[in-house]
Amino acid sequence: MRTSTFAWAAVTALSALVEAADLEAWKSRSIYQVMIDRYAHTDGSTDHECELYKFCGGTWAGLTNKLDYIQNMGFTAIQISPIVKNMDDDTAVGEAYHGYWSLDNYALNDKFGTSDDFKNLVKEMHNRDMYLMVDIVVNNMVQKLDSLPPKLDYSKFNPFNEESDFHPYCNVTEWDNSTNYQDCWLYPYGVALADLATEKTTVVDEFGKWIKQLVSNYSIDGLRIDAAKHVNDAFLPTFVNASGVFAFGEVLTGAPADFCRYQTLNLLPGMPNYIEYYPLNKVFFGGDMNELADWRSQARDGCTDIFALGSFVENHDMPRFAVHDEDIELAKNAMAYILLTDGIPTVYQGQEQHFNGNSTPFNREPLWQSKYDTTAPIYQLTSTLLKTRNALQATNKDFATTASEQLFVENTHLCLRKGPAGAQVVFCVTNKSSKGDTYQLSVGGFNPGDAVVEVTTCGTSTADGTGNVTLYMEKGQPRAVVLASSIEATKICPNGTTAAGQSKSAAGFIGSSMTLVLASVMAVSFALLA
Repeated sequence: MRTSTFAWAAVTALSALVEAADLEAWKSRSIYQVMIDRYAHTDGSTDHECELYKFCGGTWAGLTNKLDYIQNMGFTAIQISPIVKNMDDDTAVGEAYHGYWSLDNYALNDKFGTSDDFKNLVKEMHNRDMYLMVDIVVNNMVQKLDSLPPKLDYSKFNPFNEESDFHPYCNVTEWDNSTNYQDCWLYPYGVALADLATEKTTVVDEFGKWIKQLVSNYSIDGLRIDAAKHVNDAFLPTFVNASGVFAFGEVLTGAPADFCRYQTLNLLPGMPNYIEYYPLNKVFFGGDMNELADWRSQARDGCTDIFALGSFVENHDMPRFAVHDEDIELAKNAMAYILLTDGIPTVYQGQEQHFNGNSTPFNREPLWQSKYDTTAPIYQLTSTLLKTRNALQATNKDFATTASEQLFVENTHLCLRKGPAGAQVVFCVTNKSSKGDTYQLSVGGFNPGDAVVEVTTCGTSTADGTGNVTLYMEKGQPRAVVLASSIEATKICPNGTTAAGQSKSAAGFIGSSMTLVLASVMAVSFALLA
């Protein structure tokens, strides 16, 4: 094994911001996930073609120049694709545009820019009080695959340049057998993903030294550990501790026992929430909201810290949400749920533009094809709801870590209250789609006489004598209600609001045709009146 140090930067002390970016600090953040090659060209131009299996030209400088697009939605952190040098070969499955085919951990990937470009990105993000999360590959190093069994030149890898640093070649074939999926090699097609022996002390120690330097050199605030399920269990807490920052570990399973063990055994502080991902991609497409409620309950019963899980419906590995159905109201409801529920909201680039790519690489569309449209409906909704979340967090620092309460669920609706008294949001999502009818929805969660605002319409109302407010539901749109006082200092409803019952402009609180009554938080009951 080669012993190395970072050649591109001297090791420096962690910045004050990085020191503050611990688990508790991350719980109040929201993450926008970026694949660097597909986010922005340095010059910001939007007319570039993109062959999806090849490099398409996105850079760190391009991201720096387009930070406003992300920050204006209200995001407070960005997760970027891996930054280290990858193999250069073109293969049967394309080029390493995504950054996951590591060759040299001690060199930056010059396809995305220079070390100065990357440092400038971090500086500009920190100037905006935004955290940086970097995707990290620890399961394997990669070379082009020309034959089976693979014949690799291990000397090309840095620092793991000896065959003894890796497991002997075998394929992962038993996905419920941890020995098989942790010690064998993934996907032997086009590239050889040489599986690192993360149970070996020499490998563990080298990874610890490397990640400590990487985080220190660039003031990185957090990590996403790719394929965390496929490395030795004991490696994970050692690696995270060496980094000194919060980490998400990818544990790709929706089975609560298999998923939550990574928290209950203190292997990882947080993970993208795959327990809820799968039902979220089902219940909005003719499914039953009771199923989502059930999986929510299982996640909260099984995992030790629901607030350290990433709430998401899209990422770079999975088909886009709109693959199932392009109805934009369904996508809005899914977005509303992940932005306002428990956990760290995590949105994959292009989700706010309603991209509809299927499996890899078609779910890795270049964002510049959208022209960075800030008037897009889901972009606008994301901005409204994230800024609302941020305002509630500013009102009460316990907002993010106050468990949501289920007010009501039936096959087409789920209504929740999130946040402590005085900084709460009551929100309802539905799977009725844009074909949904018009009706009133009376929901609790407030005190009698509270002045409230429905933030997606800026309609106003006053809670009745039981603490209920009546929402105007139309065309399958989500609704989110907060105390008027909690957003007074913001520009969420900059033109003021209209009192409920006076005009249709207060659409969030006016309606007719059908009434669905939801009882207050203290007494859950409902009546559906024709």
